[in-house]
Amino acid sequence: MNTRIDDHDAVVYDLDGTLVTLAVDWRAAAEEATAAFADAGVDADADLWSLLERAPEYGLADELESILAAHERRGAERSIRLPRADALPHDRPVGVCSLNAESACRLALERHGLRSHVGAVVGRDSVATHKPDPEPLLTTIERIGADPGSTVFVGDSERDAVTAERAGVAFEWVDG
Repeated sequence: MNTRIDDHDAVVYDLDGTLVTLAVDWRAAAEEATAAFADAGVDADADLWSLLERAPEYGLADELESILAAHERRGAERSIRLPRADALPHDRPVGVCSLNAESACRLALERHGLRSHVGAVVGRDSVATHKPDPEPLLTTIERIGADPGSTVFVGDSERDAVTAERAGVAFEWVDG
């Protein structure tokens, strides 16, 4: 087991790129999101995550979330288990904090036999904000009954590292 994790009382993992790879057709998701903006008469010349951030100002938040979550759930059904998932279970509280929809996270964890090893799952749609805002990570930590100062967040992206820093939580790169 990883020494860094052993130095902490709790572990929170990112999902996609850390425990599993979701097989999401992001091009199709972006096309569907762009079409939703176009149908509302809004110029959608932006990447998918920028559209997600802009959606509330045009009253498209629920529709865009529904589009993304559906694509992510399909991707979860075809997801691939990554080597870091083999570290589970741990003898300490474990959570998942993801930029993906909570329902997709739960499907992927279930598909790979990991759900029973995870005490809390917080996705993009679980709280009012999403990574790199610290709220989702701090909510995950709270739900597993841990303290931010004794938790490590394991992730695969700069967004994950920034989230951990903003939450005052130790960070470990998945391949570290």
